[in-house]
Amino acid sequence: MTMRTRTLGSTGPQVSAIGLGCMGMSALYGDADRAESIATIHAALEAGVTLLDTGDFYGMGHNEMLIGEALRTAPAARREQALTSVKFGALRDPDGGWSGYDGRPAAVKNFAAYSLQRLGVDHIDVYRIARLDPAVPIEETVGAIAELIEKGYVRHVGLSEVGAETIRRAAATAPVSDLQIEYSLISRGIEDEILPTTRELGISVTAYGVLSRGLISGHFTRDRQLAANDFRAHSPRFQGENLQHNLNLVEALRKIAEQKGVSVAQIAIAWVLSRGSQHNNDIVPLVGARTRDRLAESLGALDVTLEPADLAAIEDAVPADAAAGERYPAALMSQVER
Repeated sequence: MTMRTRTLGSTGPQVSAIGLGCMGMSALYGDADRAESIATIHAALEAGVTLLDTGDFYGMGHNEMLIGEALRTAPAARREQALTSVKFGALRDPDGGWSGYDGRPAAVKNFAAYSLQRLGVDHIDVYRIARLDPAVPIEETVGAIAELIEKGYVRHVGLSEVGAETIRRAAATAPVSDLQIEYSLISRGIEDEILPTTRELGISVTAYGVLSRGLISGHFTRDRQLAANDFRAHSPRFQGENLQHNLNLVEALRKIAEQKGVSVAQIAIAWVLSRGSQHNNDIVPLVGARTRDRLAESLGALDVTLEPADLAAIEDAVPADAAAGERYPAALMSQVER
């Protein structure tokens, strides 16, 4: 296949129309297969995927080292096309707990130094704090990233999970390429205020959670047993009656997918792609595939054309705000700027 491309905002890089979110290869979704993870990254690069997304706190550095190994062992031409998108700032403890976020300029530069080493690269393409540090003005955090850009260690400023006012303040400090935020058929909160703001300012959206952590992939079943180290075992949308309600939405979506001759995952990803296609291709879905099979299925969404009648049927089957349960447990939702 020939990979289509999209540009991150008015100032950012050209990237593949679908990016690979690598978090699940190291953390939060139960145990992962290292060899298969590296093979999946290689397959993504071979398919023309250029955007690899990670966080320095995914597996406390494990994910960056995994990507670094995958890049070192990839063919030179594929390695050179890879672009790294890195989130920083989350504070962890040895038990795997979360202790807030650190956006101080000195911390930003410290985090970057470690990421460059673990990834084995001389620069990070897009650098962003994972969540707003309420004790540090966003101008100071973004200003520190801008200093890293001046020194050649970072190429572009990104944002993650922040609201419209913070987006404006950040963009007034330095050019911002993209906002990374959850966006899917059942997570559409950005449509009211955040998405209009990014479009006004020429900032793209890199959408994570496009399959809502597998919930709307068409592969998740009610009787699936989740490991204790799987984030979804504690996620409200995967609990009790909420889960059954949400899986009913998936079955409604499955009927439309079957009529199109595609999978549920493909139609869900294609819907997110279509939202960007209407506005200068300003949305890039990140798929969290952990295996080559799931990657191939996800990339198949690029071949799905959704006509106006299809879009209407999808939104009738899964209306905005149709999901039951918050996307994070209460403690984590408190860290997301509304």
